Amino acid sequence: MDELGWCNAAKRIPSPNCDARPAGQAPDMLVIHNIHLPALPAGALEFTGPDIERLFTNTLDVMDHADYAELAKLRVSAHFLIRRSGEILQFVPCTLRAWHAGVSRWQARERCNDFSIGIELEGSDFVPFMPAQYTALNLLAAALQRHYPLAFLLGHSEIAPGRKTDPGPYFYWDLLSATILELRQTGNISQS
Repeated sequence: MDELGWCNAAKRIPSPNCDARPAGQAPDMLVIHNIHLPALPAGALEFTGPDIERLFTNTLDVMDHADYAELAKLRVSAHFLIRRSGEILQFVPCTLRAWHAGVSRWQARERCNDFSIGIELEGSDFVPFMPAQYTALNLLAAALQRHYPLAFLLGHSEIAPGRKTDPGPYFYWDLLSATILELRQTGNISQS
């Protein structure tokens, strides 16, 4: 990680969908998501294409797929995307606020984007994630842990219950390293 919050091991693809964190606010939470474009039916295993990158950089052609019309005015991003291959892409430096969590709350704090780092895993609620993704996530989370005062590791569903389901039932928390999993214990979250 450099002083601006860019990960040297990640491919950098800057997103305009970010802004300043509140004054003096360092990220203390990692939020794990899943994403796939276009949306796949349960059981589909094909993951290809640049549409996630296009969504995060506002260059997605909504005419490319019937499901994309609802994304036309959406402005979202994450700090990181981990592809099925384990490749790490970074869209927003960690010193800035990415627009990944939406309406969210953890304990007594709302607006989780203010104090979190969003990590998207290419996948869905319907298929397991790849071993390379867990390897990359462990390495990335360890690097982030060395640079930021991280205290919590949560799924998107835990900060937006009833609204979000990711990272989903096929994300296996026990495949994360012990030091990363300690962040879940800090938040008193059961590891399901």
